[in-house]
Amino acid sequence: MTLSSSEVEAVLRLPRAEKEKLLPDIEARARARAAKAEEARRAGFAASIAQVRERCRTLAGFVREAWHVLEPDAPLIWNWHLDALCMHLEAITFGQITRLLANVPPGSSKSMIVSVMWQAWEWGPCGLSSLRYLTTSFNEIPVKRDTRKTRDLIASEWYQSLWPEIALSRSGETSFANTNTGTREGVPFGSLTSQRGDRLIIDDPHSTETAESPSDREKTTRRFREGAQNRLNDQTKSAIVVIMQRLHENDISGVIENLGMDYVRLILPMEFEVARRCRTSIGFVDPRTQEGELLDPVRFPREAVEKLKRDMGSYAYAGQYQQRPAPREGGMFKRSWFEIVDEIPVAATRKVRAWDLGATEGGGDPTVGLKASRTPSGMFYVEDVRREQAGPAGVERLIVSTASQDGTGVTIRLPQDPGAAGKAYAATLVTKLAGYPVKVVAPTGAKETRATPAAAQAEAGNIKLLRGPWNEAFLDEICAFPSAAHDDQVDTLADAINELALAPPAARRVNVAFG
Repeated sequence: MTLSSSEVEAVLRLPRAEKEKLLPDIEARARARAAKAEEARRAGFAASIAQVRERCRTLAGFVREAWHVLEPDAPLIWNWHLDALCMHLEAITFGQITRLLANVPPGSSKSMIVSVMWQAWEWGPCGLSSLRYLTTSFNEIPVKRDTRKTRDLIASEWYQSLWPEIALSRSGETSFANTNTGTREGVPFGSLTSQRGDRLIIDDPHSTETAESPSDREKTTRRFREGAQNRLNDQTKSAIVVIMQRLHENDISGVIENLGMDYVRLILPMEFEVARRCRTSIGFVDPRTQEGELLDPVRFPREAVEKLKRDMGSYAYAGQYQQRPAPREGGMFKRSWFEIVDEIPVAATRKVRAWDLGATEGGGDPTVGLKASRTPSGMFYVEDVRREQAGPAGVERLIVSTASQDGTGVTIRLPQDPGAAGKAYAATLVTKLAGYPVKVVAPTGAKETRATPAAAQAEAGNIKLLRGPWNEAFLDEICAFPSAAHDDQVDTLADAINELALAPPAARRVNVAFG
């Protein structure tokens, strides 16, 4: 029995006999008040439950509501790419698609949504508690992690208060089931045999340690082609979801692409590339518009992305974050072709600094100036590479200051963009470079064609690199060509080698040729 403070005071002032007479009435009034309060509490709780259930009708809404259960100390930072993931998973739930490949950068909450939240949402809010899930990853650590999270979410007080009909009949680290025949079985990708499911989730089937090994990679891709496809309960209705970062051009994502397998492909690079804008059959279009625009600037701001590039190297970053892998040894150019030397053994007879002008700040293509020389024996040396993200004024300062450091013995080769504006800009640079040997050339033909002579010289062992801090970034870019996001260093290498391969002029003079 609970009395109000005023009732307690009134009772205490009464004589003992009167207290005893009033006690039953006071108790009855207290019980009635408690019952009314409980009724109000239940009504409020029911209204709250109804509101939460309504918000959980979409997968995105469910993720927002359920996040605190699994991550109480890590606030959810929502971004449009999470809507994109949820949108495509819902398309599977509602029977629009049955195959999905999603390539997104690490740290983008992909596993939490795909491998954890989706099952809990389908079982509870969607009323599909009989669905059977088969989940896998490159080893048992992420398999156990995500199976535990899904199980703990479904068993939580929060979830059970909303969907009490979902009761677990079996509960383990890699396997659990509900009372309506729904199950989840988690296995490492190498053990993907015997089990079947209505949903096969393949979350990062390759590891960063083994994706580079041809034999390990081939085993994984063979298991995918020969083993994963027949792990479904119904070949026409059951679904396969592959979600992964790219680790090699011939990884499972590469197999899906190269074989033309019928997968909806959701490709979300960290930095937007206009030429690779993602569009899918369910109506999704990457909403970004600017070259280099970040996927999630709150969680991954520009300074963090630049640090990742520096620390990981261009090759790893291109695959894992840009979803655009290239063979580490190289495509048109191969690393083994370039010897790095500590000095040029003989005096070079000709030197050139070739420029590729980006004239952009905060994104897009950088400005690159590559200095190369040729010895009397016909050997080429790349001596220095300047690479800077700058606007027009900054580009002019960079070119002029570099010319001052190089001296008049180095020919400056400038590109001329098409049209009157390109010609005028080149003329402005030539004016600022008065006193230096300058050659202005309008590039013609495809980039691969212009780079072919340089590739032939490199393959013959005729291009060496002078040791410097720019070596690794230079090799990363040219060995990823033509699949790399940037090819400015390739352009300058090609222009420098092509210039040095020309017959030397009869006399040293400034050679300005527009057009």
